[in-house]
Amino acid sequence: MEILARAKALEAAGRDVLYLQTGEPDVPPAPRVIEAVRAALPEAQRYTHSKGQIELRRAIAESYGVRHGVVPDPERIVVTMGSSSGFILAFLSSFAPGAAIAVTRPGYPAYLNTLVGLGFRPVEIPVTAENGWRLSAADIEAAHARTPFAGLLFASPANPTGASVDRTALAEIAASCTRLGIRLISDEIYHGLDYGVPSASALPLAADAIIINSFSKYHCMTGWRIGWMVLPEDLVRRTEMLQQNLFISAPTLSQIAARAALGETEYAEAQRARYAVNRDRLSRGLASIGFGLPGLPDGAFYAYADVSAFTNDSLDFCMRLLDETGVASTPGIDFDRTDGKRYLRFSFAGSPETMDKALQRIAGFVGR
Repeated sequence: MEILARAKALEAAGRDVLYLQTGEPDVPPAPRVIEAVRAALPEAQRYTHSKGQIELRRAIAESYGVRHGVVPDPERIVVTMGSSSGFILAFLSSFAPGAAIAVTRPGYPAYLNTLVGLGFRPVEIPVTAENGWRLSAADIEAAHARTPFAGLLFASPANPTGASVDRTALAEIAASCTRLGIRLISDEIYHGLDYGVPSASALPLAADAIIINSFSKYHCMTGWRIGWMVLPEDLVRRTEMLQQNLFISAPTLSQIAARAALGETEYAEAQRARYAVNRDRLSRGLASIGFGLPGLPDGAFYAYADVSAFTNDSLDFCMRLLDETGVASTPGIDFDRTDGKRYLRFSFAGSPETMDKALQRIAGFVGR
């Protein structure tokens, strides 16, 4: 966010800035989403049920039947203000104060900040480029033997690496959690943004897992702040009460928009196809310049690139790249406080033309 502010200041001063640092699509949601909200605007001014409109929860449940072959009870679904409030609800409903909860490193920085802010103890499980940034059941068991933890928050596809595990590996992760008495929280916010095997959900693999998802990425609705959770039976009532007290309910207009978005798969798939072109273009271009990449990312819309051929300080490199070329990226220290100084994250959620211009500028920068 600091880099975004700096980039906006440069742009206001007349510079041409290419935004490859933020994790959001560069297009609005489907036109029918906007139409649905416009039509509902005169009447949709009140709170909904704390778990969300039943029509939306039913539609979310049906979408699991289409994608994953299992239809959860809509009463187990809680509509949230993006995935962010979902994480808060999951942590508070599932774990005793001060409990240890594991996350992967590198990983989404808000995981650690939210855990610490709520008084929990984060345990980081490192994953490496050598294994494609993928978490394994063996990694979980080794980490748990060193420092026992009560929960595991795991994303596939992941931010910042785009790494994804297949159904077999996810089943092994879920089984390991069950065996060790670990509550699995599956962050599935980048589902749908995959470039090979479709993303696997933990929903049919672990009866006690918490599923968290959002309309932000696949449906291009970051600013609408709308997501959902699928909960095991034992957490439904507790989570509902927390939602009532902490957030009341998700925004009504955003719920209406979300229901419309579920019917706009063709639009979402068109954006995914565009990202796939960008993924190849940006990843191969960065590799040709000299950045280290273990391969093309499996999903999401990020390239997590090793910049150690050019610097041992990714933050300084990132700032100079922005100031000198107008290319905004994200330093790896946001995602990995131990080894992140070697990495930058580039988002390819923009246009192919933006990717080409960015690569030209980056090549000139490292050449100098």
